[in-house]
Amino acid sequence: MSVEVAIKRLPHGEGLPLPAYQTAGAAGLDLPAAIAPNAKLVIEPGAWELVPTGFAIALPPGYEAQVRPRSGLALKHGVTVLNAPGTIDCDYRGEVAVVLINHGRAPFEVSRGLRIAQMVVAPVAGVRLKENLHLPETTRGVGGYGSTG
Repeated sequence: MSVEVAIKRLPHGEGLPLPAYQTAGAAGLDLPAAIAPNAKLVIEPGAWELVPTGFAIALPPGYEAQVRPRSGLALKHGVTVLNAPGTIDCDYRGEVAVVLINHGRAPFEVSRGLRIAQMVVAPVAGVRLKENLHLPETTRGVGGYGSTG
């Protein structure tokens, strides 16, 4: 199953590849960093930065895009997406950007075109909330975090 998503390249994204799947079975499209050519963006340990991707999208109604970390950056450098997963709503038309945080021990340099995160497009079910005085009983009941073992 595939869904068509309109994408607009922004001026500072010129020359960068569009988000792309890296393998036939990949769930996420890798997102490039669209920082200025020859610019340095260094994320110090414990710090975070908003990194532009150089494009905007128009998702169809009933879909969202989730911005998720790339496992290689997390494993090798301790760099991840701060608000993972970040949600892009179907009515948002601004630039897709990624909040990267460095949990590593060394400064992390973001270069132009570096694949910084991945984007997964998925259907979203709308809900209608119905207020009730009582909820149906379950075996778990009101057991909180860790209550199942």
